[in-house]
Amino acid sequence: MKNTETQFFKYDTLPLSCGETFGPVTLAYETHGTLNEAGDNAILVFHALTGSHHVAGFNPEVPTVGNRWNDSCKTGWWEDFVGTGKAIDTDCFFVVCANYLGGCYGSTGPSSINPETDKPYGGTFPHIRFNDIVDSQLPLLDHLGIEKLHAVIGASLGGVLTLNFATRHPERVTHVIPIACGIKASILSRAHNLEQILAIENDANFKDGNYYDGEPPRRGLALARMISHKTFVSLQAIEKRAQNRFEQENDEFSWYKIRSPLASFLLHQGRKLVERFDANSYIQLIAAWSDFDIRKDAGAADHADLFSHCAHQSYLVISIDDDVCFYPGEQEEIRDRIQDANVPCDYLSVHSDKGHDSFLLEPDLYTHAIRNALSKV
Repeated sequence: MKNTETQFFKYDTLPLSCGETFGPVTLAYETHGTLNEAGDNAILVFHALTGSHHVAGFNPEVPTVGNRWNDSCKTGWWEDFVGTGKAIDTDCFFVVCANYLGGCYGSTGPSSINPETDKPYGGTFPHIRFNDIVDSQLPLLDHLGIEKLHAVIGASLGGVLTLNFATRHPERVTHVIPIACGIKASILSRAHNLEQILAIENDANFKDGNYYDGEPPRRGLALARMISHKTFVSLQAIEKRAQNRFEQENDEFSWYKIRSPLASFLLHQGRKLVERFDANSYIQLIAAWSDFDIRKDAGAADHADLFSHCAHQSYLVISIDDDVCFYPGEQEEIRDRIQDANVPCDYLSVHSDKGHDSFLLEPDLYTHAIRNALSKV
C-alpha cells in the first residue's frame, strides 16, 4: 500500500452563508495521481460524516490531529475504490479530497486555535452549512490549477455535497456521481440528528462546546453514534456482528446491566468514535445535514430551475437497496428531478445486505458503473 501525506492549504477569509466572514482557513487535503497539462482530469471526492481527506493509501499521522488519528484512520477510507486500475483510476485521473471546514482532521474547525484568543474556537466557531463546506474548497481548486473538474463524487453526506457543488457551481464540473444520498434532509434524518445533538449537548462535560481544557463529552458523543449507527449498517449485519461480542459494561449504567451482545456491540461502536472524533465537529456536521435542501441552498425557484444550468453535465445516481440512512426513494427522487430537467442521468440500484455502508465495503458492486460514467465524453 502506497504511503501518502497530508497537505495543507491556507487562505485568509471565507464569506459564510450566515453573513459573517470567517478566517483564516486551513484545509487539510490529499491528492493522488497527476494533474495533466490541460488541467482537465481532476476528480474531487467528498467524504462522509466522520470521514477525512485520507481517501487512499497509508497515512501514519496528520500534524495537529494528535491521538484522534488512530489506527482506524491510517488506511484510506476508499482504498478499494481509488488507485491504479480501480474504480477511480489514478493512472488516468488526479484525485483531490479535503477534510471539511468544521472538521477535526487538520482543517479549521472548533478544535482549532483561534488566532485572536490563542485558545480553541470551541463553542464560538460559527454555525456552518453545506454551502460553506463546498465554497471553502473552491480556493483550493484554484490553488491546484483546476478550473473545471472532470468529475465530483461522494457518498452519504459526501453525496449531498456533490450535488451542492454541481448545482451551485455547474460551470466547474462535467460528471456528477452522488451515491446513497438525498435531495433534502428527510424528516427521519432530522429527527435522528436532533436526538444526537441533544445527546451531546446534555452531557455535563459539553459546556456549550468549550470543553478542550477538561474532559470531553465522551458519553454524549458515544450515545449520538449509537443513535446513528443503526442506520449505517443493515439490522441483519448488526445482529450477525453482535453475536461475536459480549462484554459487561459497568460504567455506563447503574440500575440497568448489559444483557445482550447487541447492547454490548452498540456501546462498542459508540466508544470507538469517541476515540477518533470531536464532538463539536460532529454536531456542526449533523446540524448542517438537518438544514440541507439543495434547491433552497442554490436559491432556485424549483428543481427545474435548479438543474436548468446543468445541461452540459452527466449524472450517475447510485442507490443501495437496503439503505435505511438514505432510503432508495431519495435517490429515485434525485434521478427523477434531473431527468425532468432533460439532463443526462443514469441510475444504478446496488443490491447489498450491508446497508448504507456498502459504498465503503463492496467495490465490485460500483466499479463498472463508476468507470463507465467517468469515461463518457
